[in-house]
Amino acid sequence: MPTVLITGCSSGFGLETAKLFLEKGWNVVATMRQPKADLLPDSDNLTVLPLDVTDPDGVREAFGQAGHIDVLVNNAGFGAAVPVELIEPDTARLLLETNTLGTLATMQAILPGFRERRSGTIINVTSSATLKPLPLIGVYRASKAAVNALTESLAVEMEPFGVRVHIVLPGRSPETSFGSNAMPHLRGLDNADYKPMIEGMIASFREESGPVTHATDVAAAIWRAATDPNAPLRIAAGEDAVQWMAEAG
Repeated sequence: MPTVLITGCSSGFGLETAKLFLEKGWNVVATMRQPKADLLPDSDNLTVLPLDVTDPDGVREAFGQAGHIDVLVNNAGFGAAVPVELIEPDTARLLLETNTLGTLATMQAILPGFRERRSGTIINVTSSATLKPLPLIGVYRASKAAVNALTESLAVEMEPFGVRVHIVLPGRSPETSFGSNAMPHLRGLDNADYKPMIEGMIASFREESGPVTHATDVAAAIWRAATDPNAPLRIAAGEDAVQWMAEAG
């Protein structure tokens, strides 16, 4: 029975993905910064571990406890919506440490075993926001675009060793905590030039009409990447993400 380790399982895409893999009979190692076992169904196939991807010692400890892993899903991350001009250095640093360097850390933790076994799959969840320029999320986009670039290079490096690597690109999802998590970092409402732009962005976060991405869309895309040897490097997840990828070519 294969085993998947998923980061960021406390809500949203990670939680839904953990549930799907459990339903499919896999062993699931669900990680989160503050473990809450009651978020997931009781199962002998479930292990819940603490993991903050920005803590190198914590990464090593979690992967040591997890044991044999067949598939790594890097889902942990957060967003911040701030004009590039106004973003605070600490916020920019945290975005890059969590979204980019945290993903790099978990990949480096698991790659030696994958390479030696000549098998394994890494799935990095980024964002369809990387497909076109959007205002107010420049540093967030940069952190996720960097993961895209890392993953693309890693896919070439790992091909001779039989290790598959994929990117899942979700669209806008009202079901996640992206908007609420981004609000504490918001800056610029007191700036006459940026205020209209920011108010429009806040309204768009709350808008549920039109094509959106559901957590089940992302879980299904991750499942495809994990189980289909012919899955493409990049997989759009959600109706809006599929449209954006088609437009981007």
